[in-house]
Amino acid sequence: MDKGYAAWAARWRVPLGFALGLACLILSQPTFKLLAAGALTALPGLLLRGFAAGYLTKNQSLTTAGPYAYTRNPLYLGSLLMGLGIALAAGSWVIGGGFLVYFVAIYATVIRREAESLQRAFGESYAQYAREVPLFFPGWSRRRGAGNDKFKWQLYRKNREYQAALGYLAALLFFALKAWLR
Repeated sequence: MDKGYAAWAARWRVPLGFALGLACLILSQPTFKLLAAGALTALPGLLLRGFAAGYLTKNQSLTTAGPYAYTRNPLYLGSLLMGLGIALAAGSWVIGGGFLVYFVAIYATVIRREAESLQRAFGESYAQYAREVPLFFPGWSRRRGAGNDKFKWQLYRKNREYQAALGYLAALLFFALKAWLR
């Protein structure tokens, strides 16, 4: 992996995400049907992100329980579902295409970089986990989790996942207002 691009992608993913969000607000053409379809598409992503955050102990231990028993990247999978749902609610092919390009260009690199970091930090434990659990799209078989095997609200709050829920609600309210004013 190109280390320079990986560092750039990691550093710019949030600012570029905000820029894409601003473009979404400006270019959106929501209707109530698209809003409903988009909200229902994004909701499983929001729930997956929240569920994953309740297990995640960043930089302390290798998280392999809960949704991490099915995919090594449930937060990013949830982000993909949320982004697709928000793009659908926005009613713009430009936004949908822009989101997909952004996600693939940025997150594919970030996911690989994080996997390398986890390999360095957790060695053979991570290597075994990586052999058993798919990188992104969930596998059908469940790996037996280790460590924190129960969802914890304090981890959800510590990981500030409530911000994703607030962003989801704000986007839907904005699109509803924009659809109503059209």
